[in-house]
Amino acid sequence: MSLEMKPPQPVGSIPDRFDSDDIQTQWDKLREIFAYRNLLKNLVIRDLKARYKNSVLGIVWSLLNPLLMMTVYTVLFTILIPNDGIEKYPIFILVALIPWQFHAATMMSSTGSIVTNAPIIKKVYFPRILLPTASLLSNFVNFLLASVILLILLYAFGIGLTIHALWVPLILLTQIIFALGLAYILSTLQAFYRDTLMILEVGLLAWFFLTPVFYPFERFGTQAVIWGLTPARIMRWVNPMASIIDGYRTVLWGNVGSSGPGPMDPLALLRTFATAVLIFIVGYIVFSRSEHLFGEKL
Repeated sequence: MSLEMKPPQPVGSIPDRFDSDDIQTQWDKLREIFAYRNLLKNLVIRDLKARYKNSVLGIVWSLLNPLLMMTVYTVLFTILIPNDGIEKYPIFILVALIPWQFHAATMMSSTGSIVTNAPIIKKVYFPRILLPTASLLSNFVNFLLASVILLILLYAFGIGLTIHALWVPLILLTQIIFALGLAYILSTLQAFYRDTLMILEVGLLAWFFLTPVFYPFERFGTQAVIWGLTPARIMRWVNPMASIIDGYRTVLWGNVGSSGPGPMDPLALLRTFATAVLIFIVGYIVFSRSEHLFGEKL
C-alpha cells in the first residue's frame, strides 16, 4: 500500500485546483475571520486614533484634505492652465479626487500593515488578514466623511443627486474588492521584500497621472494610436481605477459636453467588477498561502 504525496507548492503560488480539504480549510478561515470581528473593529479604531493623535484638528482633516486639494487643482487648471472650459470644475475634480485618495491611502497603509504590526504577530495569534483589511476600513471611514463634503458641494453647485447616483454603491463595491485584493498582495510582498513600499510610492505617482483624476477620460491620449487602439481604451483594460474613477464622475458629474450626470455603462462596470474579483481571489490566495511564514520573516 503506497501513499500518494502531493508535491509542495511554492510560497504564495496559486494551486492548479482545490480539493475538498482545501475548500474546507478556506471555509474554516472565513469562519475564523468572522469570529474575530470585534478585533477587526478594534484595529480600525486603533488606526483612526493613531492617524489623528496629537493633531489639533483631528478627524476634521478628513474633510479639509479633499477641499484643500480641490482648491489647488481648481486654481491650477482654471486660472494658471486653462482646462478648455470644463464646467463646475471643483465638482469635476472632487468626484474623482476623493475615491483616488481612498485608494492611494489604502495601498500605502495596508502594504505596511504586516511589518508595522510585527510585535503583535510574534506574540498573539489572530487571523493576519485582519491587518490589511483594517487598514482599508479605516480609510473607508475617511472616505465616507469626505463624501459628506462632496454631497454638500453637489447641491451647492446646482447638480445634486440624480437617479444615476444609484450606481455609486456598485462602483464603490467594485473599488473595495479591487483594493482588498491588492492590499493582500502588497502586504505579503512587503513582509518578504521591504523594497515593496518604496516602489509603491513611485508607482502610485505614475498611477495617479494615468488615471483621469484631474483631466477628463474622453481627452486621454486623443492624438495617439497604439496598435490601432486609442490609449483611453487600453487604459480601461489595464487600469481598473481609470474605469472606477470615470464611473464616479459619469454618474455624479457627467461627461464632457453633457448637461449633467449620466448612466453608467453596465457592461463596462461588469468588466471592471470581474477584474476586481479576480484580483481579490489572487490576493486572498497569495496571502493565505504565505501568512504562516510571516513570523519568521518579520
